[in-house]
Amino acid sequence: MIKIAIQKSGRLNEESLGILKKCGISIDNGKDQLKAAARNFPLEVLYLRNGDIPQYLRDGVVDLAIIGENLIHEKGKDLQVIEKLGFSKCRVAMAVPKETVFNDIRELNDKRIATSYPNTVNQFLEENNISAELHIINGSVEIAPNIGLADAICDIVSSGSTLFKNNLKEVTKILDSEAVLVQAPTMDAEKTAIIDKLLFRLRTVLRAKKLKYILLNAPNDKIEEISAILPVLKSPTVLPLAQAGWSSLHSVIDEASFWEVIDALKAAGAEDILICPIEKMVL
Repeated sequence: MIKIAIQKSGRLNEESLGILKKCGISIDNGKDQLKAAARNFPLEVLYLRNGDIPQYLRDGVVDLAIIGENLIHEKGKDLQVIEKLGFSKCRVAMAVPKETVFNDIRELNDKRIATSYPNTVNQFLEENNISAELHIINGSVEIAPNIGLADAICDIVSSGSTLFKNNLKEVTKILDSEAVLVQAPTMDAEKTAIIDKLLFRLRTVLRAKKLKYILLNAPNDKIEEISAILPVLKSPTVLPLAQAGWSSLHSVIDEASFWEVIDALKAAGAEDILICPIEKMVL
C-alpha cells in the first residue's frame, strides 16, 4: 500500500482525482473525508493542506504527492519530482497597480512586495540584486496594494482575471508551474514496485493526451508518400477498401502539429480524414 497526498480542495484537487480515475483507480471519496482508499489499487489518498505536503513527504507520512511546481520551488527543492502531469498550469509573477509606470525590474528596489512565496521572491530579488521589503500574506495577496500595504505583489497567475479585477497588471514572470508527482526521500522495494505500476498507468494517459488517432482513405499509389507524413508509430495500418485501387490508413499524429499534418495529408491525396481522441497509449 502506498499513500498519496492531494490538495484538500480547489482545481488541483479535482484534476488530481481526475487523472487517477483515468488511470483506472477507483477511489471511495466521501464528502469531507481526510483520507480515502482505492478499491482496485493498493493506494490511499490523504487530503491535506497544500503548504504542509512537502513536510509530510519528508517525514514519510505520505509516499507520493501531487502538488504544483511552485510549491516545490518554495518549500521542497530537496524533494524528487518523478513526473510532470501537464495540468494546473500557471506562473508565479510580479504585479503592480495598473496606473504604475513600470519599465524594468530594478524599479522594484526599495518597494514593498506582498506575497505568499517569500523564498521564491527572495531568490528572485537576490539573483537580480534588488533590495525590497517583503510582507508575507497567506490568502488574498492581490488586495495588498489596494489597502496601502504594498507597492507590488508576487502571486500565482493563471488567466490573469484576478489581477484584472483588483486593478493590477503583471510585469515580470518569475517561473512557470504545473502539477507534478513528487516522491518521498525514502522508499522500500515493495512501495517502489507499486509506484512503478502507477507511473506506467500515468504515462499511458499523459502520452495519449498529446496524440490523436487518424483514419483516412488514399489511392494505393499515394500510400508511401502519405505514410511518410505519419511518423508517430512504426508504420500506419493499411487496409484495402471495397473500391479498387484505394486503401484505408490508420495511424497516430501529434496534436501539436495537427493542422500542419492535415494540410500535408490533403495535399498528398488523402481523403475522408477522421480524427479521434485517444484515451490511453501503451507502448
